[in-house]
Amino acid sequence: MSLSAPHETLIRHRSLSHPRPSPTHVFAYGTAGFRCALYASMCVLPITTESSAGMRTRRDVFRIPPPHLWDGLGCLTASADLLESVVFRVGLLAALRSKKLGKTVGVMITASHNVETDNGVKVVDPHGEMLTSSWEAHATTLANARNEEQLYKALLDLISSEKIDFSSSGHVVFGYDTRPSCPALVKALHDGLDSMVVRETNAGLVTTPQLHYLVRCYTTEGTKEAYGEPTLDGYYHKLAKAYATLAVGWHSTGRPLLPALTVDCANGVGSQAVSSFLPIVTPSILPLILVKTATTTRGALNHDCGADYVKIRQTSPPGIQMIPGQRYCSFDGDADRIVYYFADGEGTFHLLDGDKIATLAAKFLIDLVDRAGLQGGVKVGVVQTAYANGASTEYLTEILKVPVTCTPTGVKYLHHAAESYDIGVYFEANGHGTVLFSPRCLSLIEASAIPSTASEASKNLFALTQLINQTVGDALSDLLLVETVLLHLQWSPYDWDASYTDLPNRLVKVLVQDRTIFETTDAERKVVKPEGLQAKVDEVVGKVEKGRSFVRPSGTEDCVRVYAEAKTRKDADDLAQAIASLVFDQYGKGPKPALFK
Repeated sequence: MSLSAPHETLIRHRSLSHPRPSPTHVFAYGTAGFRCALYASMCVLPITTESSAGMRTRRDVFRIPPPHLWDGLGCLTASADLLESVVFRVGLLAALRSKKLGKTVGVMITASHNVETDNGVKVVDPHGEMLTSSWEAHATTLANARNEEQLYKALLDLISSEKIDFSSSGHVVFGYDTRPSCPALVKALHDGLDSMVVRETNAGLVTTPQLHYLVRCYTTEGTKEAYGEPTLDGYYHKLAKAYATLAVGWHSTGRPLLPALTVDCANGVGSQAVSSFLPIVTPSILPLILVKTATTTRGALNHDCGADYVKIRQTSPPGIQMIPGQRYCSFDGDADRIVYYFADGEGTFHLLDGDKIATLAAKFLIDLVDRAGLQGGVKVGVVQTAYANGASTEYLTEILKVPVTCTPTGVKYLHHAAESYDIGVYFEANGHGTVLFSPRCLSLIEASAIPSTASEASKNLFALTQLINQTVGDALSDLLLVETVLLHLQWSPYDWDASYTDLPNRLVKVLVQDRTIFETTDAERKVVKPEGLQAKVDEVVGKVEKGRSFVRPSGTEDCVRVYAEAKTRKDADDLAQAIASLVFDQYGKGPKPALFK
C-alpha cells in the first residue's frame, strides 16, 4: 500500500523538519504516552519514575543545547527539539487512529506532575479513554524510526496492518498545559496532523481531564450517549449545574455550608480551570481560596507544590500556613490528581490521599444507592493497586462490605477493572481516580430520578453522574465530589480521617544488577522470579503483626521498589529494611538502602 505522491512528499518534507535528535534515544509509549526531559542541564540522574507514567528515556543521553540558548533558569529558549520529532510522529499516529475508527481522537501535550523542564504527549481514544494497548506498539515504532525512510515505511506498515482507508476523514482535538515548551511542540503536532489531512481542533490551554472530556463529547455528539457540549464552557456548566443541584438543595433547607477550602493549583493550568469555573458555579456555594497560581512564573510549575509534593513530603507546600481543622487540597500540574490534607490542634499534618477519597466516595454512593431503592440491581465496587494502604482495604471490605479488586499499577488497569462494576470507584494513592457508571446503571439511575415523586437520594445520585468526569481522573471534578460528600455528611476533616487509620508504611528503592529478572503476579503483589524470593519474603512478613510487603521491578531503572506496612511505625520500618536487605544482599548493586531515621 502506498500514499499519493503529494502526501508522500509532504510527509517526508515535514519529517525532515522534525528529525530525531540522536539515534541513541529509545522511546517507548506507556500509560500516559510519551514523556521525557527536554533539557539536559536539568538532568542529574536517569529518569526515576515508572514506565506506567509514560515514555521515558535516559536523561543522560540527551544532547546538551548550545550554551547561548540557555536563560538564567536553566531553560532552553529555543524550540524544544528534543521532543519535537516524537510529537510530530504522534500527530501522524493520531490522524491515522481517527481515520481508522471514523471518530474523534485527542492529543494532550503535558508532563503532568513532572518538573516544568519535562514535557510529554499522549493520545486519547474516542470515548476519552487511554490509547488502546494494541496501538502503543505502533506509537513506539513511529517514534523510533531513525530517518524519513524508516518513518515512511513504518507508516505504510501501520496503514496496511490496520487496514486504514487513508482517504477517509478524521478529526483530532488537541490541547496543552502551561509549560514554556508547549508552543514549539504544538507546531510539531500541527505539522504531523496536517500531513495526514485531518480536521484539527485546537482546544488551547486545558487541563488533561478537560481534553478527555472534549474528545468524548465530540464522539458522542448527536447520539443518545451524548456526554455534553464539546466546549470548555460546556464542561464548566455541566459541573456547575450538577454541583448546584447537590449543594443548593442542601443550603435551601437552612443547613450550613462548609468553610472555605484552600486549593494549591501547583502553579499549573488547574488554576485557570478553577478560576473560570467559580463565576459559573457561584462562589457562595463553593468558597475556595486559590494559592500557587503563578502560571507565568518561569520554573514555578510543580516546584515545591502540588499533589506529588504533598504526597511524598507529607507536608503542606511552603508558604501555606495551615490553620488547625481547616481543609486544604493540592492539584498536580495538569489537574488530573488531587489530595486533601489538614493539621490537627497540635499542628500534626494529616494526609487524605486517593485511598481516603475512594473510601469516602464509596461510602456515599452505597448510601445513596440504598436510599434510592436500587441496592438490588446496582453493584458498587472499588478498584485499588498493591500500593493501597491495607487499612483502607479492610475498611472497604469489613465495614462498608464492598467488593475490592486489585490491579497492577497504571490507570488503564484500574479503569478497565472498574468497568466490571455497575458503579466502579477507582483511585490510586497518589490521588488520580474517578467513578464509572455502567450504561445499564445510568439508565436505572435516570429512570429513578425522573418522576415528580423521585426521592432526594435518586436526584442526588443522578446529579453525581453528571458531576463526575467518567473519562479520567479530574482534580476539579473530584474536588466537587469530595466537597459534596463532606457537605451531605457534615463531616470535618477530623471525621473523614477517623473513618480508618492508615497502617504505617515505607517505600524503598533498591538498586539491582538486572531488574528484568524480577517477575510478578497477583497484581504485582507476589514475585515469581527469581524463584524462592517470595518464600523468603513471606517468612519475614509472617513474623510481623499486620505485616504486608511486596517487591516490584521498576519499568525504567535497574532497581526494584519494596513496599512494606505494619501495625506500628517501627515494625513497618524494620520490615521494609529486612525485605530491602534480602533483595540487595543477593541481587543488589551500589549503596545499600540506608536505615530509616
